[in-house]
Amino acid sequence: MGLSTVHGIVKQNNGCITVYSEVGVGTTFKVYLPRYHGSGKGHRDTDSSAELRLGKGTILIVDDEPAIVRLVKRMAEKLGYRVLEALSPNAAIRMAREHLGAIDLMISDVIMPEMNGKDLMNYIRTIYPNIGVVFMSGYTSNVIAHHNILDDDMHFISKPFTIKELSHTISEAIKQ
Repeated sequence: MGLSTVHGIVKQNNGCITVYSEVGVGTTFKVYLPRYHGSGKGHRDTDSSAELRLGKGTILIVDDEPAIVRLVKRMAEKLGYRVLEALSPNAAIRMAREHLGAIDLMISDVIMPEMNGKDLMNYIRTIYPNIGVVFMSGYTSNVIAHHNILDDDMHFISKPFTIKELSHTISEAIKQ
């Protein structure tokens, strides 16, 4: 996992991270999470397929982390979508230009080398003006909003997310 993803997970769980680094010695990261006081036998959200919003169409997934692309692809395919994958914004642009047929939705990381997700969206919309867009990031939505990368009306999902969260976010983004 990337540091931004770990940071997002820790912050979402009310934890913190300390870092100690010394030249020639190395770096130590310590993750602190609140203690769980429950029995561990409570209800668990299982993301049953009855709760998932299944769909159809083509989704372009863009992230510079291959593991994230593979995971989101598996989830989207389970939801009934055809998936195109790109490991960089430039690859996504090439794919959008060369793809025969519609692309209904782009799911893109917010912060990537070459270009941020918002700039990528603006470029892709010159090819597919009606494409829906979902942004994802290991940073929380508050951090992303603070840096003015995304507008308030954009669809956003924080990594990590469940297939249920993804299915609801996709259906909302395609609905517009």
